[in-house]
Amino acid sequence: MLDLTDPLARATTAERERLVDLLTDAGPEQWAADSLCAGWRVREVVAHMTMPYRHTGETVMAGIAAHGGDFNSFADEQARQDTAALSDAELLASLRDNVRHPWQPPAGGQAGALSHDVIHGLDITEPLGLPRPPADRIGLVLAGAGPRQLAYFGVDLSGRRLVATDTDLVLGDGPVVTELPAADILLAVAGRTVLDPPIR
Repeated sequence: MLDLTDPLARATTAERERLVDLLTDAGPEQWAADSLCAGWRVREVVAHMTMPYRHTGETVMAGIAAHGGDFNSFADEQARQDTAALSDAELLASLRDNVRHPWQPPAGGQAGALSHDVIHGLDITEPLGLPRPPADRIGLVLAGAGPRQLAYFGVDLSGRRLVATDTDLVLGDGPVVTELPAADILLAVAGRTVLDPPIR
């Protein structure tokens, strides 16, 4: 179980509960809709988000090794296998039954778990026109976006400052200032959208 004395753990639980509520009302056409993850429908994203609840760390590491160390290739294959084997209701149950699961990505800690759920949650809710997470929750994700995390997404903020309009958050310290809602900043930082001028 998660340590709910940790604000990041409470935010992670709240985000999972929020997504369960939204997806409970989703119909088959929404589960089959394209997500912001290229090549994945909503159901593949949910399968990926819930993968740690069904597959052990040893199984995942073996799968990555079988894909030559390419996690993205492994994750894509596993998400497709899981959606072929599980119904949308079963995928939703996997999320619902694990809102307090203690999974954390390797070297990512609780901040990484929150980031994983919030970003993939946006991958689902943005194309479906569903509500975004609260700005302060997104702010927690962006506050932990240090050089290593930004480098993972290929983001270079040299000369750029991103200022959230709905929470107390600033990324970067350059002279070029872009003011956006926190969710739009996260979508850009995570490579889901492109700003003008681009940050990639």
